[in-house]
Amino acid sequence: MSVTPKVEVSRRGFLKGAGLTAATTVLDSAAAIAHEAREAMQEDRSVGPNALPVKLHVNGQDHTVTIEPRYTLAETLRDNLGLTGTKVVCDRGSCSACTIWMDGIPTLACMTLAIDSVGRKITTIEGLSQGDRMHPVQAAFVKHDAMQCGFCTPGMVMSCAALLERNHDPQLADVKHAVSGNLCRCGTYPKVFAATLEVAQEGKRTARLLTLNTAVEA
Repeated sequence: MSVTPKVEVSRRGFLKGAGLTAATTVLDSAAAIAHEAREAMQEDRSVGPNALPVKLHVNGQDHTVTIEPRYTLAETLRDNLGLTGTKVVCDRGSCSACTIWMDGIPTLACMTLAIDSVGRKITTIEGLSQGDRMHPVQAAFVKHDAMQCGFCTPGMVMSCAALLERNHDPQLADVKHAVSGNLCRCGTYPKVFAATLEVAQEGKRTARLLTLNTAVEA
């Protein structure tokens, strides 16, 4: 029967081994970071400071604008495309007055660079209506007088319409959550809630009628 010899490890030896392991880990991490940095430099796509042509897909149409890379989407929509429905109030992402849709998702245009919006589907408050026919949320806002000074209204409408796109049967808590980032200094929140919930109810009634008509025809 063989006996495995007992290996004595001194405190100094243990610390020395641990130190070598830690040092090796640090060196490996540093090498990996350096490799990533080199790759990033090789793939550098920085632009500017001069203006450059940018193609944006807004409200179903392509637009080419020449802007400086520092331009936000909100500035570009208003100054270059004349879509002034998108309001700039705080200009720091605090009030959501500049809310637009980016690929169907509510997005703050004042916090988004226009050059980062290339290849994305942008929808503004102007894009919600069909010609002279208002979007149901827009019409409900008018009916319920859910606006006063009007600066927050476009962003509020965009947030409420986006909610109804993803939730056809929202409750009051859902509407409150959807506009939790939209600040209204005039305090028209109750009317905003009422307008949005009415549109949801109308949608449910329309869906029920379509179901009944389909059943009768069948």
